[in-house]
Amino acid sequence: SALSRLFSFYSAPGRFSNMSSFRKALKSRQRNHQERSQPGFRKHLGLLEKKKDYKLRADDYHKKQNTLAALRKKALDKNPDEFYFKMISSQLQDGVHVAKKAKEEVEVTEEQKKVMRTQDIKYIEMKRVAEAKKIERLKGELHLLDAGSKQKNSQTFFVESKNEVQSFDLAEHLNTAPELVDRVYNRPTLKTLETKSIQGATKPHSMKKLAKQRNHQYRILSQRIDREKKMFVISQKIQTRKDLQDKNKKVKVKKETPNAAAIYKFEAKRKR
Repeated sequence: SALSRLFSFYSAPGRFSNMSSFRKALKSRQRNHQERSQPGFRKHLGLLEKKKDYKLRADDYHKKQNTLAALRKKALDKNPDEFYFKMISSQLQDGVHVAKKAKEEVEVTEEQKKVMRTQDIKYIEMKRVAEAKKIERLKGELHLLDAGSKQKNSQTFFVESKNEVQSFDLAEHLNTAPELVDRVYNRPTLKTLETKSIQGATKPHSMKKLAKQRNHQYRILSQRIDREKKMFVISQKIQTRKDLQDKNKKVKVKKETPNAAAIYKFEAKRKR
């Protein structure tokens, strides 16, 4: 019958697979949907706004309106006597409040950076030790007796009356020659001078020359002390940077300055 023939036609193998392929072919020939563009007489208004563009614009507008409303409410509720430290610790930059940067001291000088980049800690420590030995040798030679040709210490003499103050003779009281009163060292008594001669220069010209040489040595000593201190600071900073490479937890206790390395406190870790 006709019904049986129709059933056998649709039940034939591969019949529905061919129909699915046909549907796919039809879809591939369909034109891509394109949204309506701006009409020619409205080209001067730019691109035609779509709904997704309107949605973004509307959300941005409402967000700004809500922000303005919140600020108005905050201004109305504000206490005129309230004070915040940020009122004086911030400044406007391009219409935005930015915290003022404190004028901090430079942590590392250019000279220290140059030495730390080019020299190793062992070399710096070796030079520092050599400088310290030279300082000790200079101190042993000079004895720091009259640095700067000025007597730093003072001595007080007590007398019975004002008349004795006016007639006070320092050379007689010290029992030495008047020309030796200004000496800080090598000031023998009159009894010693009777048996021995004065050691060292006694002529004014020779004494001035020796004083000049001593001042020069004191300047060299001062320069060496400063150099030794700088080397010590540089070696400490290099060592600190090496210690920071350790992965243990650490907390900065003190900031780095030109005259001292930073101080860190490391977490105690038990060695196995």
